[in-house]
Amino acid sequence: MRLDRYLFFIRLLKSRTLAQALIEQGHVRVDGKQAGKTSEDIHVGQIIALPLHGNVRVIRVTALPLRRGPATEARRHYEEIEAER
Repeated sequence: MRLDRYLFFIRLLKSRTLAQALIEQGHVRVDGKQAGKTSEDIHVGQIIALPLHGNVRVIRVTALPLRRGPATEARRHYEEIEAER
């Protein structure tokens, strides 16, 4: 699954356009490396770090969603690792 689509489907960002902008600005890391492109493939078990609302969110991909569902469904597709200020 594409990185921008994953971030949109799990409801961390309101639109794919916002996800694409964040990735293109170089703020998103996948497994410790800067995400090179918005179409980067995401797999179960990978670690994603990104800045959101003044915090750094670090999540582990636990499943790949098929759609952008309700928030309770979206939370089942990732696991929060840590949150920093």
